[in-house]
Amino acid sequence: MDFGGRYIIAAPRVAVWAALNDTEALKAAIPGCHKIAWSGETTLDLEIKVNLGVVHPVFKGELALSDIVPAERYTLAGRGKGGLLGMAEGSADIVLSDSGDDTMLVFAANGGASGQVMKLGKAIIGNSAQKVIDGFFERFGAAMGAKVTPLGVDPVEP
Repeated sequence: MDFGGRYIIAAPRVAVWAALNDTEALKAAIPGCHKIAWSGETTLDLEIKVNLGVVHPVFKGELALSDIVPAERYTLAGRGKGGLLGMAEGSADIVLSDSGDDTMLVFAANGGASGQVMKLGKAIIGNSAQKVIDGFFERFGAAMGAKVTPLGVDPVEP
């Protein structure tokens, strides 16, 4: 499944980059996040309770950052176990650029799941994923004190 979007964040690019790497801002922005903490220079441990409509699994896993260009871009890849429901995994390219005094954030991701999660159907998972992403950026803006304006759900190649 592919998903993503483009967002204008009413803050300088360096401030958006700092917030993207601040575990408190991320925890405030990620729905159901019980834990997120740096476990290495480019890795984060996390625990998230996900709302998939009919079920609410808790996924525990690790995120790894790669292809890092400070204040410009990185690739985020993660994998988590949701107990009996199976595994979920995905990766996202996040690209920041100047848009006047604001920042354009482009998010392009893909992900999948195995086991019982897939039996819920791609439509439910896909809809939940997009809602989570849109909600994330709304809360992310609130956590850093900046207005976020979505420009659409079609990802632009980073």
